[in-house]
Amino acid sequence: MHRPSPRTGRPLLDEADLDIVAALHIAPRVPTAALAEILGIPTSTASRRLARMQDERLLQVVGRFAWELITSSNPFELWITSAPGQSRAVLAELLRIPDVQFVLHASGAADLYVNLFPLLGSDHEELLAVTIPSIPGIRAVDSRMILEPAKVGQSWRYRRLDAARTTALEAHASVVAGEPLHDLGQLSDLEFETMRMLGANGRVTAAEVGRTLGVSASTAARAIRMLLQSGAVSPRVEAQPDLMGYPLNAIVTIDVRPRDIRGALDVLATHPSVRLLSTVTGSAPVSLAGVFEGPAALATFVRDDLGALPGVRSVQSIAGLRLERRYWIDRDGLRLGAQVPDVLRR
Repeated sequence: MHRPSPRTGRPLLDEADLDIVAALHIAPRVPTAALAEILGIPTSTASRRLARMQDERLLQVVGRFAWELITSSNPFELWITSAPGQSRAVLAELLRIPDVQFVLHASGAADLYVNLFPLLGSDHEELLAVTIPSIPGIRAVDSRMILEPAKVGQSWRYRRLDAARTTALEAHASVVAGEPLHDLGQLSDLEFETMRMLGANGRVTAAEVGRTLGVSASTAARAIRMLLQSGAVSPRVEAQPDLMGYPLNAIVTIDVRPRDIRGALDVLATHPSVRLLSTVTGSAPVSLAGVFEGPAALATFVRDDLGALPGVRSVQSIAGLRLERRYWIDRDGLRLGAQVPDVLRR
């Protein structure tokens, strides 16, 4: 049976669709035939369903670029307070800035939560001191540098499949096993353009890359393999969490005693609701973005899960009203919108 949209009541994804979404969270580049075999459905059915979800903008497999390769500085969290009634106008201007990677329209002291990734060629000081504070309608900006990620988006899994199917899919997951890249200048033109194609479509095949770039499939396959194994690109699934039963986005900052930060990060990284987890500057050194089944689940997380962590002195949380952009892909309600162009530069 199709799961009804929480906004329209119309069915969007049924149980088989959700199995495919869960499988792609484990192995985003699994061949369709292997995907179908593991899930126990015909290959034609898996292909048709996957194509439908992509065509209807309910799902997209993209490539996450290693942020050290594409940015001119560490990323920043921004907590933006707008003048009354101005948050939507401020939001529209923020979405014009290509360095803005994530935007959540939120409730709380700050009405917009933003992740800023200063891209190569951008000046983070100019962005933080001039460009963003000058947007009409902004009253205050609290910026906090992301010092070190402990969990990133593609590590999050939609936990739906049993252990046997999960293990079978893990055999098809991309593994980082090579030397990491330190600079995009290490890439040939072919490798750089292949990286761009993987960013737009994390399931792009060697044959497709070869046809587009005018090289053999074997040459394209070597470029894809190098980029994946070096960690320069990591395939990830993009779909609105609402479709998987997580309609509530939340941002939580945690003031933890310094000696207990490492232990808190280790525990929180395994929590099924935590998508992003980082050490940041500011008075609360731990920050996370999570998805929850509803307010009661968030209450349990704050009260019981965070309450059980040693060294927690205080917690601040905001609930998302609307997810507007994640990983440079704008959102249109439950559907995916346009992908920000030219994120990859050199």
